[in-house]
Amino acid sequence: MIVSPSLLSADFGNIQRDVEMINASEADWLHIDVMDGVFVPNISFGFPVMKAVARTLKKPMDVHLMVVKPENWISQVRDCGAAIMNVHQEACLHLDRTIHAIHDAGMKAAVTLNPSTPVCMLEDVIEGLDMVLLMSVNPGFGGQSFIPGTVEKTRRLKELISRTGSKAIIEIDGGITDRTCPLVAGAGADAVVAGSYVFSAADPMAAIHSLKI
Repeated sequence: MIVSPSLLSADFGNIQRDVEMINASEADWLHIDVMDGVFVPNISFGFPVMKAVARTLKKPMDVHLMVVKPENWISQVRDCGAAIMNVHQEACLHLDRTIHAIHDAGMKAAVTLNPSTPVCMLEDVIEGLDMVLLMSVNPGFGGQSFIPGTVEKTRRLKELISRTGSKAIIEIDGGITDRTCPLVAGAGADAVVAGSYVFSAADPMAAIHSLKI
């Protein structure tokens, strides 16, 4: 299982310390949630923070834009050193064009679906994706409980990927713990985002290890 701890749950007063912990851990990526207070009811951080994190980070940066018109920020995300740029299907008027622009900028292209958005919405673009992120909570805040229906939704997405021959992997974000991770893994997930479970743990590195199933 690919593990991508979410910086949203880190100690913002000690971000460098927490990023160095990620470097030393079994984490594969670092998940960066960029929120604009419009697409989701919260504001997180922007490009100056991402650039500062990138100076210390030794793992790939998995950037998740929870913003309106994410296509406006492709070059800025690239310039921050992102390996993966993740945009919401619900926020993109011209999703196919945005996917191609992300690839043209040299990043892997991922698309996120909110809990209420069916996987069929990706049927016409799935072959061009590197990853699909399923939100297992409603986006905007950390620390929420896992939505059980995500397990069956993961199975439906896995079937779509298999049927179309897509190379996309599946990432799950929200309420991930050592109890929910095996559920989504069994349904076909390849990667998980974990925020509170990792950064609120007495031993964050052990928490990361527990998700490497």
